[in-house]
Amino acid sequence: MIPGIQVDEALASGAARACRRSAEFLLSRQSPEGYWWFDVTADTTLESDYILLQLWLHPPEGSVWNPPTRQRIDRAVRSILSRQLPDGGFSIYTGGPADVSATVKAYFALKVAGVPPDDPRMARARERILALGGIQQANSYVKINLSLFGLYPREHCPSVPPEMILLPGRFLYRMSSWTRAIVVPLSILQSSDSVRPVPAGFSLQELFLPEGSFEYREKERLFSWRNFFFAVDRLLKFYERHPVRALRRKAIRKCEQWMLERTRYSDGLAAIYPPMMYTVMVLDLLGYPPDHPDRVEAEAQFERLLTDDGERFFFQPCFSVVWDTAIAAFALGKSGHAPSEALRRCADWLLSKEVRRKGDWSVWRPHTEPSGWYFEFANEFYPDIDDTGMVLLALRHARASNATAQQACERRALDWLLAMQSKDGGWAAFDVDNNWQPLSYMPFADHNAMLDPTCPDITGRVLESLCSMPGIGPDHPAVQRAVAYLMKTQEQDGSWYGRWGVNYIYGTFLALRGLRAAGVSDREAAILRAGEWLRAIQNADGGWGESCASYDQGTFCPAPSTASQTAWAVLGLIAGGDNASLSVRAGIEYLVNTQREDGSWQEDAETGAGFPGVFYLRYHLYPQAFPLLALSEFLETAR
Repeated sequence: MIPGIQVDEALASGAARACRRSAEFLLSRQSPEGYWWFDVTADTTLESDYILLQLWLHPPEGSVWNPPTRQRIDRAVRSILSRQLPDGGFSIYTGGPADVSATVKAYFALKVAGVPPDDPRMARARERILALGGIQQANSYVKINLSLFGLYPREHCPSVPPEMILLPGRFLYRMSSWTRAIVVPLSILQSSDSVRPVPAGFSLQELFLPEGSFEYREKERLFSWRNFFFAVDRLLKFYERHPVRALRRKAIRKCEQWMLERTRYSDGLAAIYPPMMYTVMVLDLLGYPPDHPDRVEAEAQFERLLTDDGERFFFQPCFSVVWDTAIAAFALGKSGHAPSEALRRCADWLLSKEVRRKGDWSVWRPHTEPSGWYFEFANEFYPDIDDTGMVLLALRHARASNATAQQACERRALDWLLAMQSKDGGWAAFDVDNNWQPLSYMPFADHNAMLDPTCPDITGRVLESLCSMPGIGPDHPAVQRAVAYLMKTQEQDGSWYGRWGVNYIYGTFLALRGLRAAGVSDREAAILRAGEWLRAIQNADGGWGESCASYDQGTFCPAPSTASQTAWAVLGLIAGGDNASLSVRAGIEYLVNTQREDGSWQEDAETGAGFPGVFYLRYHLYPQAFPLLALSEFLETAR
């Protein structure tokens, strides 16, 4: 506690009431099975891609779709148009500028759905695309998708050859888990010589900027990784015109087997939208009939991502149920307002979701016993490190019906986490030492997530989780290496980068919590600098907010206060030894004053990151659970 500042009784009383109401709200949302499950939403690109999928599966006769498809497309159109910006573009986060890729996708979807090109909304979108450099400036995945319909020149799309899966040195597994799950099915789609039909006379020629460039090599330098891969891409273009047929057939079969294997024990390939959509397209391309069990299941898994209740029409990029459950249970456990029965049901459900099969991670850790948790209802091939750390923290407060089984499960998960620490001392999301930088310069790497390197936010959470386990203390080698990693990755201004939450506020709060758990003194310079940074960026209303633009600018970009980011900042300050400064008090007052009658908070901003700079997420749980955790820890330290 900062000397000379006391927590007044009125603030403590208000925080206690808000804490209790928040806990009651969360408890009311628990399922009978014991889990919590909130929506995860994103931008219009998901609905735009859905229309592309309908064009693939149900090409219209002339310009007429069958009635069920037409009705769905009309609802998707309304969903897309409701989010158009005044300048005609479409953004990838609330309050953000028009994004050329999202706008091209939306324009294509709207036009193919029948919105006339001379509609003022289409005219504005077209003008915005051209002002942003034309369709040539869209990312490679937009171009590849459009090329499948002959709407973008195939020769100007990056090649994604299925033969990648045959390369030595476990090449495929040097990519991030989500990238490999995308490119394996996409490579099958791109290998086809056929072009899918579009409505008669349909084109996107009006989006091409006449003076726009198709090049993606560096002209300033002769020798660079980007130009190396550009040269490789040129060779691949030649190979695609004259492929070794037997080798290509072998590669496609291998990709097909790889893809189908990873749809087992799963909500779909990688249980995320793009691979799941591509899986449906691949099975159709390869001739799987509509009643084939694999195709039926793939389409059903994809359809489950859709919310279509008559008022709302949107796709979730994935399900966040394990993640939501762990965060909610941890916050409720810290609050002291959760009945033991509610936490018991939660613990029983979480134990049932432990991974017990080897997945992609085991390529680099073949002798490690499977454990950990994934993000979704089922995703056995892809347990993730962040979820595993969060679940272990939740289980500190939740006791399962079978104490022996819980203890064994926690021990396996702990051993798995320790095995997944990278050489630099940090932790990544799904893999270990997934940081071969040359891959970031491949032509189709512009989704900004080709690799899965270690990051301070996950490392901080795992460090907190490890240090909560019996037998793991500050002198443990893994803890010492993680502390050193966090000290090394602190930014010059005192913050830490947040890979999976927006952005520096998220990274800083988790790094500080990890360092506190590891026994680092709050008098250390790094901790003091982080606290000063958090106090310096506080908004005038007492809250904190940060824009997704921080990822583009490489530095903190302020935004209106949000409940989740305010909670993160308060939690970071408390972890750094400041539990009663004017900043903390103002942050708590902000949370108390903005709480709604039902105990929840309203938040419309995206504070989660999928692919920084490309794709952002709004976790509907975040503004409910993190304020509860902040209020609980404030009250605990104020006693």
